[in-house]
Order: sequence, then C-alpha cells, then structure tokens
Amino acid sequence: MRLQVARIGKPHGIRGEVTAQVLTDAPEERFVAGEVLHVTDGPVESLTIKNARWNKTILLLSFQEIADRNAAETLRGARLEIEVGEEPEDDSDEWYEHELQDLKVMHDGVEVGVVTALRTNPAQDLLVFENADGEEIYLPFVDEFVPEIDTEAGTLTITPPPGLLELNSEDSEQPEGESK
Repeated sequence: MRLQVARIGKPHGIRGEVTAQVLTDAPEERFVAGEVLHVTDGPVESLTIKNARWNKTILLLSFQEIADRNAAETLRGARLEIEVGEEPEDDSDEWYEHELQDLKVMHDGVEVGVVTALRTNPAQDLLVFENADGEEIYLPFVDEFVPEIDTEAGTLTITPPPGLLELNSEDSEQPEGESK
C-alpha cells in the first residue's frame, strides 16, 4: 500500500529544488537523502531525494533526477508517496487521504457528491468533494460536520452548516443589491 507524504509545489531557485506541502507527521524520517519516492500525477514514476532542507516553515526538496528549474516546473502538483505495510486495525479518528477519496458523500440519505481530496492545513483539515454539477465544495473535516465514515459501504455522511451545499449554486438567492 502507498501513503502520500507530500505534494510538490513551485520550483525554488535555478538548481531544481521544489517546495513541498508536507503531508506526514514524520518529515525527518520520510525525506532523507537516498530515499526513493513514488510519483503520482507527475512526469516520472519515482524520484530519489538528493537533499531536504527547511527554509523557515517550507520544506525544500532536490532530487537526483532533476537538475534545473525547467525540469522542476514539470513536477508541480505531483504527489509523492512511499510504500508502507498494511495499516494497523484500530478505531482511531485518523484518516489518510487515499482512504477517503472516491467515497460517496451522503446528506440526509441522499448522495450529494464524491470525495476528491483531503487538504491538510495548519489550522484545520478540509474535506474536498465534487457535487453533481462538478463544483468543488470544501467542508471542515471535523466530527460535527462529518459524523460518520463507512469505508466498507463506500460512504461518508455529512451534516454541513446551513447553506453550504447551495453556496455557489445558480439557484441560491442573492441578497438585493448584490450581483454574482
């Protein structure tokens, strides 16, 4: 099984370094010289870490296969994954993005979308799902709004704040004097 540990951002400098959004609790173990990472949504299948360093709060990575800024630009948006053994069976409330992707999002017994991502942020994780119109909806990933996750049934139940599902729909009413 593969576990996503980072998402590559923009190039940094001219020697092929890239910024990385860290998606692991142990970056000092995951990003060491010589470590081979699998690449998803990128131009190559794997990358070997040449160097990892912190610039304030941003992780900068360089790879043996990437020599310059132009090559680094082709990696933008790629996901970095590692191979891990099977996950331990436990009842914790911790979820990996790959466990949630493609789950049907249910609200009041009706399917309202499909999970496309989990955005980890310093303040709050956000569940990202796409509705039937193809619009992305962001929902804070907390028990209050996501009370039930059933991976065996392939569903995730939400109780969003009032108006969230209609927020960007053309049917939503705009207050007088405001335009779309």
